Amino acid sequence: MTVYAVGDLQGCLQPLQCLLKEVAFDPTKDRLWLVGDLVNRGPQSLETLRFLYAMRDSLTCVLGNHDLHLLAVAHNRERLKKGDTLQEILDAPDRDDLLNWLRQQKLLHYDAERNTLLVHAGIPPQWTLSKALKRAAEVEDALRDDTRLPLFLDGMYGNQPNRWDKDLQGIARLRVITNYLTRMRFCSADGSLDLKSKEGVDSAPAGFAPWFSYENRKTRSHKIIFGHWAALEGRCTQPNLFALDSGCVWGGAMTLLNLDSGAKHLCHCHEQRRPAAPTTTTHEQPRSEASP
Repeated sequence: MTVYAVGDLQGCLQPLQCLLKEVAFDPTKDRLWLVGDLVNRGPQSLETLRFLYAMRDSLTCVLGNHDLHLLAVAHNRERLKKGDTLQEILDAPDRDDLLNWLRQQKLLHYDAERNTLLVHAGIPPQWTLSKALKRAAEVEDALRDDTRLPLFLDGMYGNQPNRWDKDLQGIARLRVITNYLTRMRFCSADGSLDLKSKEGVDSAPAGFAPWFSYENRKTRSHKIIFGHWAALEGRCTQPNLFALDSGCVWGGAMTLLNLDSGAKHLCHCHEQRRPAAPTTTTHEQPRSEASP
């Protein structure tokens, strides 16, 4: 069995299929890890979700902010935004099967054999592996609970609180956990989040730095596979870190990583590309601002 991980799909199905064909991916023997943001912005969100659902037994998936946005829209907790490519999913006859599968997925996955974590955005420096898994499970439980789901989806939008506190309760607690795992790029030494800056590592506001750059980060001994940060262009010089969002939907490539050999495969499918880089990212602003 070979395990692969692929960067943000965002509704770009053809590049994914090209990469799987290139490595002769066999869903009966191999496994594919997905860093989240399966849908939205790209041209084939519905087809992508159906393709993944059909091979779901061969997947390990974590959710990204675009995936959570889809769930919020589908449950009438948020409206579609300009640039969203989700309407076909909402209108599909099999939407319930697709969305119910989506809400069963994790926010954080750990493979003990490979000592490797899979997350969409990142893990704050202060969290150990154990604490990160427990806190991700709090959100996962809310997503899977029919009673709690609407309350969570309605309250997950927003930038506050911007720092973890173990005494946080209710939706505020779930929101900051979600923001760390699905939206984070820059944070301060105490874990305070800056959720407005989206450019490369050199664009950090004063007092902030990339989440993975802190020497005291408690997950430094673990490998971490993440996406979300297209401005990194799939490059990260920190040891044990693998940035897989190489901006396929914005004109870059899609990246597939062989977890065992370390080999990377890239697919440039020009017909999938959008003409310009993003100015906003779903679930990036509180509702009082320009919400997604």
